[in-house]
Amino acid sequence: MELHEPQDPNRSDVRVTVGSIPATDSPVPELRLWGIRRSIFLAVAAALLLVGGLITVALWYGDWPSLRRDATVTAATLFDLLKLVFAVVAGIGGVAALVVAYRRQRVAEHANALAEFAHQLAHAADLRAEVTKALAEAADERAKIETDRNGVRLFNERFAKAAEQLGSEKAAVRLAGAYAMAGLADDWMGGRQTCIDVLCAYLRMPYTVRVETEDDDQDWTSSSTHAAPQAEKESGVDDELVRQGLEEREVRHTIIRLISAHLRVSEQEPDSWRGYDLDFTGVVFDGGDFSHVKFAMARVSFEKARFCAGAVSLDGADFAGGQVSFDEAAFLGGRVSFLGCIFSGAKVSFSLAKFAGGMVHFNESNFSGGQINFYGTELTGALVSMHSVEFSGARVEFDDSVFGRRGPSFRKARFSDGEVSFDWVNFSESVSFEQAEFSGGRVTFCYSQFRNGLMSYDGAVFSGSEVSFSGAIFPGGQLSFVKAALLVPPKLDRNQDGQLPAAVAWPSE
Repeated sequence: MELHEPQDPNRSDVRVTVGSIPATDSPVPELRLWGIRRSIFLAVAAALLLVGGLITVALWYGDWPSLRRDATVTAATLFDLLKLVFAVVAGIGGVAALVVAYRRQRVAEHANALAEFAHQLAHAADLRAEVTKALAEAADERAKIETDRNGVRLFNERFAKAAEQLGSEKAAVRLAGAYAMAGLADDWMGGRQTCIDVLCAYLRMPYTVRVETEDDDQDWTSSSTHAAPQAEKESGVDDELVRQGLEEREVRHTIIRLISAHLRVSEQEPDSWRGYDLDFTGVVFDGGDFSHVKFAMARVSFEKARFCAGAVSLDGADFAGGQVSFDEAAFLGGRVSFLGCIFSGAKVSFSLAKFAGGMVHFNESNFSGGQINFYGTELTGALVSMHSVEFSGARVEFDDSVFGRRGPSFRKARFSDGEVSFDWVNFSESVSFEQAEFSGGRVTFCYSQFRNGLMSYDGAVFSGSEVSFSGAIFPGGQLSFVKAALLVPPKLDRNQDGQLPAAVAWPSE
């Protein structure tokens, strides 16, 4: 049985038939001339006949007069005969010259006709070449469309298969689906963002991590389908659920590794995912390695994410030019590290984030541009460290934040440019700025409240920064500049008696 290709009703078929042109219908101009000898002979003969005819008519008109013959030929008569002979020869030559001139004219006209015909042929050839080129381009475009259609069909089939694998109940199949989806993203430039969205959506699926805090054990998740292995063992859950928890964690960590690996690849490489959006909104993290990734020119959302256990590393991450949001994220346990990150020209927000447990390190990070926002954060339980952080041009805001139990440490931080704002912050525990350097820029603690603990500046050097505590109050806390080098002293409000606050300790004279 022969299967015919279905015809498109909107497509018009084009048929081109090429045949030979009969010789009688040839448009090529022809030149029809006799041979030169024949032409001259016939022209001379015709001239002689014409002259003979004229003489005969003249004799007839003169009633055939008789010619007198002399016995002797005089010189005059001979001279007349020579003139007659010369006239005849000249006439014959003139006729031959006329014939030659006529042929030359005909040949020139024919050459012009051939040149015009050749021009027409060249024009027709150009038109034919253009038509041929247009037909070839149309054929190529049709082939490309067909190839693209087949390619998209193949990509769609691969996408459906990978998505089906990710939804499998078996962890091994889900792992295969994760690798298949990542491979499809590498091959399918037009659908890369969709494939990345699917991988991120898998991480946003409900996931339970049991976290041990200092107070009690709590479950932090939106809903629960899998359980963390250690906690489930302690609570007496059977081995099957423990195995499922281990398998699901492996699938999730594999997806994180795949995403991170593609974010480390240079933008010039075809399999680089830099510049594509990543949506980790509400994801529950119990580990993951994002170290040395680059979030350049991309929108990345960790909004409402939960960092509950394990180690999440963003060491050496480059946020240059990106837009990354940790708004309302919760740091509840484990260890989250931003060691040596680069915040250059980036817009990074930790607004309303809660640092309630575990450890969060920003040590040795560089805030050299852009805007980093910690507005309204609550640092009430996590150990937050910003040792050796450099503020050299960025605008960093901690406004309206709460620095509670286990307050953050800015030990050896360098403030050389930009603006760092701690306005309206509630300091209820000790905060360390020991050995910090204030050599430029502006650092403000305006209208902040120091309710408890000690803010120590021992070993700090104030050599150029504008440091202001305007409007700050000290209902229970203290500031210590005892061992600080105050080349450019910070600004504090004086009381009605013109005295500085008693809660502030200054270097001894």
